Amino acid sequence: MMKDVYEEVPVLQNDRFLLRAADKKKDAPDLLKVYSDIKAAELFNSDNCEGDDFYYTTLERMCQALDFWDFSYKNRYFVRWSVIEKKNNTAIGTIELFNRQSQDYFDNCGILRLDLRSDYETSENCLSIIDLITPKAKDLFSCDMIATKAIPAAKQRIAALISCGFHLSDEKLCGNDMTLYDSYYVKELL
Repeated sequence: MMKDVYEEVPVLQNDRFLLRAADKKKDAPDLLKVYSDIKAAELFNSDNCEGDDFYYTTLERMCQALDFWDFSYKNRYFVRWSVIEKKNNTAIGTIELFNRQSQDYFDNCGILRLDLRSDYETSENCLSIIDLITPKAKDLFSCDMIATKAIPAAKQRIAALISCGFHLSDEKLCGNDMTLYDSYYVKELL
């Protein structure tokens, strides 16, 4: 049995990538390169995030985001890992996961948000990273399925999701303000 993810963030890794808790002191400069990358920002999932588009152009704003992610973790809202490329020991993105409780189709669903620097947005990289976390999602977050947004322009990511067993859902995610969001790929967790 795994430990409570909100007591200790597990480190997950394969031969290319390491996922560990996002850390402001270690990661802020590298993550600023991710979140100030306009090509990358176009693919970020900001659904239901109260207007935050995750496009940050200053170190101060990046640090504010990292502080909010830490606050959210401590309050059991979500877990945000830094995605570290092992070869260069560089943060090249983040991945967030939480169990969504709702009145729509996406109830008891692990919502996954993957933000990568645009030069890492390849099918191979996405597959390697997604495959690190999806097998652990059920145990870590007690969810029945996992869902992640991939807009049609995210062709590399969509190819990776399909390779991992995800499919495009016809269902729309209903936000806190009743806004409906589409382009979600889902996978049942057995």
